[in-house]
Amino acid sequence: MGEELAGKVAVVTGGAGGIGRATVERFTEEGARVVIADVDADAGAELASELGDVAAFKQTDVADADQVQALVDYTVERFGGLHVMFNNAGVAGAMVRFLHDDLHDFDRVMRVNVLGVMLGSQRAARHMKEHGGGSIINCASIAGINAGTGLAGYRAAKAAVIHLSRSIAVDLAQYRIRVNAIAPGNIQTGMTTYDMDTVTRLTQPLPRQGRTEDVANAVVYLASDRSAQITGVVLPIDGGTTAGPPASQVKMMLSASAKEDRPTQG
Repeated sequence: MGEELAGKVAVVTGGAGGIGRATVERFTEEGARVVIADVDADAGAELASELGDVAAFKQTDVADADQVQALVDYTVERFGGLHVMFNNAGVAGAMVRFLHDDLHDFDRVMRVNVLGVMLGSQRAARHMKEHGGGSIINCASIAGINAGTGLAGYRAAKAAVIHLSRSIAVDLAQYRIRVNAIAPGNIQTGMTTYDMDTVTRLTQPLPRQGRTEDVANAVVYLASDRSAQITGVVLPIDGGTTAGPPASQVKMMLSASAKEDRPTQG
């Protein structure tokens, strides 16, 4: 690989698995030193050990302000700075219809997915403001862009991440801090509980299964100087899902509509 992130120090929350792990690995391949933040101590420590001196692990609950501040302090002490903050940690909600949702997980979904992003962005930005700027990338979801059945709390949280990212991008721009959001869709991770093949076939125009590495590559771009003029954007990584349905589905709908409009013979 190249050296897109040479000299940069990054934090990846939720970095022990899924999209976070793929991003940690890509960051180090591109020359960055990375602190892996996660509640899973075993997985986080194991990944840091595999990567060697370019990585370290700090157990962190992103919904706890003191722990997030300790994460930033640790990163600066360990590697001498903080240039990239990837607020990736997140949890899914209950996959139930709205009328049957008892909302028991609402507080947890909001605290991790929204408050965690706010805390990570704020505490990283406080350091970046005094040290020449930096890049903050927040992990939203296509669930925060497209409406749909089920996961009402999760959808609301990810929509909040999108608007939060755009808002603080404006607020922090004067300090040369860029803030962008990514919106992955149909990526197989430990949080995925639905039939990926069927959903992808019915909703995604691009006939290709997305991978965690695809998301990581986009995050590398937003973390690097190649995106120096980009802030306040929301980048879907979804094979075209948020653009519209696959041509095959449109063809089926048009065909069904034509049959309905065809006059009957009496």
